[in-house]
Amino acid sequence: MSRSERMPKGSEAMFSHGYRTTVGARLLILVLSPPCCTTLSCNVENACYPLGICAERTAIQKAVSEGYVNFRAMAIASNTEDDFIVPCGACRQVMREFSRDWDIYMTKPDGTYIVKTLQELLPLSFGPEDLKKF
Repeated sequence: MSRSERMPKGSEAMFSHGYRTTVGARLLILVLSPPCCTTLSCNVENACYPLGICAERTAIQKAVSEGYVNFRAMAIASNTEDDFIVPCGACRQVMREFSRDWDIYMTKPDGTYIVKTLQELLPLSFGPEDLKKF
């Protein structure tokens, strides 16, 4: 079964929507948030690197702007065949703002994937509940 058969309708087209200024992987992010099924997003790079935004944060911000904040899982798909793409530290921290209990599916074009929890990707994390300690 190809990736296009497994991903939601229209998701393959999102690969062409990413904006890249460097030679890098195109990313597609799928966020599962009940009662909404999915939020699709892509990365938006910038020639001034710090101003770009990863697909993971784009997906979260898009979902939040649509009223969804209870996230359960995220799937990260890329066109990179050699390695699984993992969220950067900034994306992990933004994800942590909403929960520790995310399942993160990191996929390759051939359909292989690994699953990690956000707790595994960001151990000993700092979240909103920690603000009450100060």
